[in-house]
Amino acid sequence: MKAITPLMKQYNEIKTKFPNTIVLFKVGDFYEIFGKDAIKCSKVLNIVLTKRNKNSSIELAGFPHHSINNYLPKLIKAGFKIAICDELEKKETSKKDNVILKRGVTEIITPGVVTNSEVLDAKTNNFLGAIYYKNNSQIIGISFLDISTGEFLVGEGCQNYINQIINKLLPKEIIYPKNKTKEIKYILNNKIQRQLQLQLQSLEDGFFSFNSSYKNLIQHFQTNSLKGFNIQKLVLGITSAGAILDYVCNICNYKINHINSIQRIDLDKYLNIDNFSFENLEILTSKNEDAVTLLKILDFTYTPMGSRLINKWLRFPLKNIKKIKSRQKLLDEFLTTKKIVKPIRKKLKTIYDLERLTAKIVNLKATPYDLLILKKTLKNIIDIKDILLDSKSQIFKKLAKKILNCNKIYRVLEKVLFADAPKNLKNLKKVKVIKPGISKELDKLRNVVTNSEKTILKICERERKDTGIKNLQINYNNILGYYIEIKKNLQTKRKLSNKWKIKQILANVERYITEELTNYELKIKLAQENIRKIENKILEDLTNFLLEKLYKNQPNSKLIAKIDVILSLVRCAQKYNYICPKFNKSFNIYIKGGRHPVIDFKINSENNSKIFTYVSNDIFLKREKKQIFLITGPNMAGKSAILRQTAIIILMAQLGSYIPAKYAEIGIIEQIFLRVGASDNISIGESTFMREMNETASILNNISERSLILLDEIGRGTSTYDGISIAWAIIEFLHNHPKKPLVLFATHYHELNNMINYYKRIRNLSLSVKKINNTLIYTRKLLPYGCQNSYGIHVAKLAGIPNLIIKRANQILSFFEQMKPLKNIKIYRNYKLITNLFCQLKIKQLTLASSITILKKLQLFFNKQ
Repeated sequence: MKAITPLMKQYNEIKTKFPNTIVLFKVGDFYEIFGKDAIKCSKVLNIVLTKRNKNSSIELAGFPHHSINNYLPKLIKAGFKIAICDELEKKETSKKDNVILKRGVTEIITPGVVTNSEVLDAKTNNFLGAIYYKNNSQIIGISFLDISTGEFLVGEGCQNYINQIINKLLPKEIIYPKNKTKEIKYILNNKIQRQLQLQLQSLEDGFFSFNSSYKNLIQHFQTNSLKGFNIQKLVLGITSAGAILDYVCNICNYKINHINSIQRIDLDKYLNIDNFSFENLEILTSKNEDAVTLLKILDFTYTPMGSRLINKWLRFPLKNIKKIKSRQKLLDEFLTTKKIVKPIRKKLKTIYDLERLTAKIVNLKATPYDLLILKKTLKNIIDIKDILLDSKSQIFKKLAKKILNCNKIYRVLEKVLFADAPKNLKNLKKVKVIKPGISKELDKLRNVVTNSEKTILKICERERKDTGIKNLQINYNNILGYYIEIKKNLQTKRKLSNKWKIKQILANVERYITEELTNYELKIKLAQENIRKIENKILEDLTNFLLEKLYKNQPNSKLIAKIDVILSLVRCAQKYNYICPKFNKSFNIYIKGGRHPVIDFKINSENNSKIFTYVSNDIFLKREKKQIFLITGPNMAGKSAILRQTAIIILMAQLGSYIPAKYAEIGIIEQIFLRVGASDNISIGESTFMREMNETASILNNISERSLILLDEIGRGTSTYDGISIAWAIIEFLHNHPKKPLVLFATHYHELNNMINYYKRIRNLSLSVKKINNTLIYTRKLLPYGCQNSYGIHVAKLAGIPNLIIKRANQILSFFEQMKPLKNIKIYRNYKLITNLFCQLKIKQLTLASSITILKKLQLFFNKQ
């Protein structure tokens, strides 16, 4: 058995403490990885896999320590949990080589706990979640922390609430108590884990204690209670929030001074769009790679904070009319005060990620580059504040006063830091970061280094003159230091100085060193080392100063993000000719000349406006008179587009944006349900129809009085008679529901048009089509009556179905139309009436005359049908 070396013994002890973690083990100038971890990492990082030494069986992979920012993002994105194990003491020259330096884990990095800008997406949050669940309880506590921005959220609710929140915030990782593994995995079903690529991390139960969590939170926020955050009654939520703080601080070794608030996640304040509806509206993402999302249309933000905020606004549209109007008012003020828009946009372009810069400063990871871009960011924030204050608008003056004064911080940075941030980060080493005059010693040492090139040139000229060797050069490399280089030939050999010492002989040149060059090199190296020490001390003092002023960064970054988003919506309103919708307390929706923003965008952006024009349509849903619209029309006429268009316009309006319409008056909507096409879910044994019915059932069981329900082709996954029956029954249910939700129901079942004869709040609409010379012309215009033909065969012909099949299909269609097997659907409304008539008959008491009278009445009734 081979003996384990002291180094590997040390590694194994550390690895045992961090199972399921890749340990990056610092050895000299390298981070080394051993065993199975080395095999995994060599594949992900595409680096060489080798052995510790010739006699070892232990696999080894590694990379230079200064390249960690290149390799770490790849490991995190691959889903690995990383432990950085550094040397905790410097190797002294007096120590022997076999003495093992003390090492320890200085940082744990997981997908949910990371501040590295190379890993993070600037446009989205990077949340770590925590879930706590008690036995025999229907309520679950949940919390989210983005360590990179300081955003801290907490809430409680049932499983549906938890799933909604997770789908909206998209955490990268969730921690939970180890003894609740089965329950948590049931709550976080496989579908959610698979879709979000969610990492689950179990912790010891001791992390999840209400008393210690509550204590952790009030100590961190330096308050007597949590009442000020309105979360004091969320026992399970508080437990999960305290566990997150404990995990981040004590396990991952992160500092959290920049986290200065915790916010309650209250879904009742926001327009609720269930996960399936949100996905089908293609608000943020699409299954189709080439699709244009609503986010792509609305996002003209310049700052990372603004990008994240517009993303959040789209996930959480408002229900409060006062807050919506406040956003509209600010948007309108920018539209009418155009002079200040351009200068503010110019400043926004060079504002960097203030939230994530703050997190780096707190964790002492801010580089000189970070401090340089912080200086530039603060200057632009000061300028924006001044622009707003100088305007005549009281709204802008009020907004400007909310921006905390950061002049002092900027003046200190301006006094100390010399240069603006270079465009290329690689050029930072060539930039003097500390201004002259800050340290006399630093200036003196810099002069030594700066003059070194001149001194070397003088030495070179002197040696050329003394030796007569015209091609003599003095060069530098990391191995030899400064050296004299001459071309190799017999003639120059005779002229060499006795002070030169041969150091390297190559094919065409010889390299020599001199005592003078060696001493001068030592002098420059010593100067450079002292420069680094002095600069590091100045930057350390500057960082300590910034740590005291961090409380100003968070509110300022939020205000800049809001201004950025509002200006983005201003640009949309101008570019796409959007209007400001009006809100009221009614239960009605009136949209005149509404357009689907994505289709509208495509027509305009692809220079098709001369060929195509978007056909706008009106939607007027009135709870007491026009509660339900049945929309019929041919295939490809745009029925689904009308449904999506209505939902997206409502969403845009309630996030405070202007909308694509000529006029709109909207009663606040609390819920939007969209049920469109589905596909089989083979993994859990669901057919298309079963999935459709599950989603429809979820809608019907969660109706509120301010719900907007958009249903497309319900019942098409089964036989025609079953489909019509189910569709009819669903529409009837929605019509008679005490909450009276507003409904758009698109269908190919033209028989449902007859429902207007029996239900007073149902109206028919259809998308018109013209048939000219056997060719269909889609006009996309809504008409106030039902359609009787789907023109499916014409669509099949357009798709390229062979003419032989088209001809035969027309023959079969003609045969079925003559049969009209569904005519009797009209008597559905009177089915109970007829049944009751027969049930009440007293057959034994019937006379011939009375029997004839009853039969005549029935005959007359059926003839009318």
